[in-house]
Amino acid sequence: IVNLFPFEDGEKISAILPVKEFADDRYIFMCTANGTVKKTPLSDFSNPRKAGIIAVALDEDDVLIGAEITNGLQDVVLVSDVGKAVWFDEEDVRPMGRTARGVRGMRLADQQQVLSLLVADNDQQTVLVATENGFGKRTALADFRHSGRGTQGVKAIAASERNGKVVAARLVRDEDEIMLITTGGVLIRTRVREIRELGRATQGVTLIALDAGEKLAGLEKIVESDEYVEGVEGIEGVEQVAEGEDTAAVEPPGTALDQE
Repeated sequence: IVNLFPFEDGEKISAILPVKEFADDRYIFMCTANGTVKKTPLSDFSNPRKAGIIAVALDEDDVLIGAEITNGLQDVVLVSDVGKAVWFDEEDVRPMGRTARGVRGMRLADQQQVLSLLVADNDQQTVLVATENGFGKRTALADFRHSGRGTQGVKAIAASERNGKVVAARLVRDEDEIMLITTGGVLIRTRVREIRELGRATQGVTLIALDAGEKLAGLEKIVESDEYVEGVEGIEGVEQVAEGEDTAAVEPPGTALDQE
């Protein structure tokens, strides 16, 4: 990427969006760490320059944390690092030009930031939230209150000393699989259906048991076909174990996938 795009000091890639055509009825919806959101017609990006073009004007202390292609009528969910979520209609954000700063999407207290931008097609999808101490939960979007743009939102997972801060949130379905990644380089694959649904205010269940000094760094949905990832479950030391009622079925293996 660095050979294709001239980065400025401290600049990083926040999102990669596959685009077949720059249609007028599609938008790029963006969110920053400070809770600012913005949507711009996809067609405004149809004439890029070699050095890139501005997508959003950022305040000095702010960074872009996510971008998604939308149809203008979808549901938007923002999740903060203290476990709160704001759910509002995409129509609440009017289209703006590329150089605009955007509008407030989520109101944050000092030292808080937005971690995840989720764009849902309907309220039957579930929100999976994971915390740095290896706990997490999934809750149906329909269980959340439509709190509205610019508010503090509602609790997505109970913040506690046990859980630690939220590190990731994803929209998932029962048939999905996820990969959990620790700061020690351990990767664990598990099925979403094995993580039971819970109410919004609960603390969640164990997603992964961490070694001393390790934290959960993040999670991602697996999008490859079964044929592509065939053999991952057969690697020695990788297994799913039942930890009882409060466990999602993962244990860090002795010889993990830290070389992947």
